[in-house]
Amino acid sequence: MTPALPVRPPRLRPGDRVAVVAPSGPLAPERLDGGLDVLRGWDLDPIAAPHARDTHPTLRYLAATDEQRARDLQEAWCDPSVKAVFAGRGGYGAQRMVDLLDWDAIRAAVPKPLVGFSDVTVLHEAFAVRAGVSTLHGPAVAGEVFLKDEATREHLRRTLFAPESVRTLTAPSARPLVPGRARGVTLGGCLTMLATEVGTAGAGRDAAGGLLLLEDVGEPPYRLDRALTQLLRAGRLDGVAGIVLGSWARCGPYDQVRAVLVDRLAGLGVPVAEEFGFGHGDTALTVPLGVPAELDATAGTLTFEVPATV
Repeated sequence: MTPALPVRPPRLRPGDRVAVVAPSGPLAPERLDGGLDVLRGWDLDPIAAPHARDTHPTLRYLAATDEQRARDLQEAWCDPSVKAVFAGRGGYGAQRMVDLLDWDAIRAAVPKPLVGFSDVTVLHEAFAVRAGVSTLHGPAVAGEVFLKDEATREHLRRTLFAPESVRTLTAPSARPLVPGRARGVTLGGCLTMLATEVGTAGAGRDAAGGLLLLEDVGEPPYRLDRALTQLLRAGRLDGVAGIVLGSWARCGPYDQVRAVLVDRLAGLGVPVAEEFGFGHGDTALTVPLGVPAELDATAGTLTFEVPATV
């Protein structure tokens, strides 16, 4: 039996209240304020979660304690007046708090867009597996790229408000690493986070039949090799229909990164598109996760069968 597709959340409308949370690393106050200003400019009513401005008392790489970060996300998701939840940044910490969430309550709440990337990959997978909800692999609203790059902001805005206008994704740099076409449901995100989730309770999905998104930042080629090899040895890429590769910022010269990608992925015999413009690059597309799509690696396009939001 074919598994049910994740539920797509409602689109945003002018005047909607939205929440910015910090599920991982601490937020720079000036960037958080800047992100809130952008959201206000979209005619939204943004609020910062109660602990969004905090830092863990002893582990300074975390925003508040695990319990506080989990509570902020839980309350934002379950509050019917909040119509979307944005991660302020990635960093590290989502793994520490994801099991503290009340998944029964999350499943009972009305779905809403959850936006983020990098460390938020853990939450994307958890919401897909444990709550059956599609999410948005998109920029962090207190992040440098979102605040500086108009194209990044506009693509996220259109995905949230007018998803029909961004049904086909492409990037000027997109090209085939392995040519061909494939159909499947999108999943994935940050390569390192997908690899470190293997073997954990409630871990993410195998990629069988899916279109797998992969990107990363600051990992030299041998570490990318190690993470890909972990996924391969764990069987997580068995039966994958196609692969879409995003940015590899600060991972070393691209020819060396590309050599690893070819070595580890080309042998799967499925279409692979590279340099697709999502992730940690200077401009970042918003890519719906949990939505059926067709990848044309030869043409460098990813076309969704339905809009990201309803």
